[in-house]
Amino acid sequence: MLFLPALCFADDMQSAFEKGNSFYNKNHYKEAISTYTQIINAGSYSAPVYFNLGNAYYKDGDLPSALLYYEKAHRLSPGDDDINFNIRFANAKTTDKIDEAPEFFLSKWWKGFMLAISANALAIVAIVLILLGSGTLILYFFSNSFTVKKVSFFASLVLFFLGIFAVFVAGSQVSYFNDNKQAIIFTSVVNVKGSPAEQAATLFVLHDGTKVNISDNNNGWLKIKLANGNEGWLKLADVKEI
Repeated sequence: MLFLPALCFADDMQSAFEKGNSFYNKNHYKEAISTYTQIINAGSYSAPVYFNLGNAYYKDGDLPSALLYYEKAHRLSPGDDDINFNIRFANAKTTDKIDEAPEFFLSKWWKGFMLAISANALAIVAIVLILLGSGTLILYFFSNSFTVKKVSFFASLVLFFLGIFAVFVAGSQVSYFNDNKQAIIFTSVVNVKGSPAEQAATLFVLHDGTKVNISDNNNGWLKIKLANGNEGWLKLADVKEI
């Protein structure tokens, strides 16, 4: 009785998702966008919903919105090749071509490893490993064989270690996305200022679809940093946070 409403809600969301896919396949992109948006507004968001919504926006000619939802999908499933490919493909269509600053190889390797699997998948792996570790530990206590005791003891240690490591990686991934606030520019042309004031000098110009890193917020102004290291201030109204 307690789970029945949740199951009904899941069925409704799956039906709505399939309805959105049907609109998309028939090239009715605005209807698909509306359907996917209703799913998200109902609180049932996922990487496939964000990804398909990004595809619908891209087909409808709205590149900034497409990139926004591709990036949202990436945060839920950072290792998905289709999502990552579409992000690169859509970024190639933007006006601003920004090269990333060089990154220390160990830092780059760790980030790639950390983002290879989604946090949800890592959590499931951790649970399975810890349960297996508990099972082998029980075998250690109840077995009469010295060999079985020895193998099960060390196996439980390895399984517990791997489970805890999976939890650590999942937590690192969540912290990475929480600490790295980013946004997509939605205004066609943005003058990035040297300080949070309209009369401040313009440092450089950005265009819609460009992704920026947010480092500070000051009375309706955001301090942003680009992948190449350039920094400045722009208005909060010019962007949508990922």
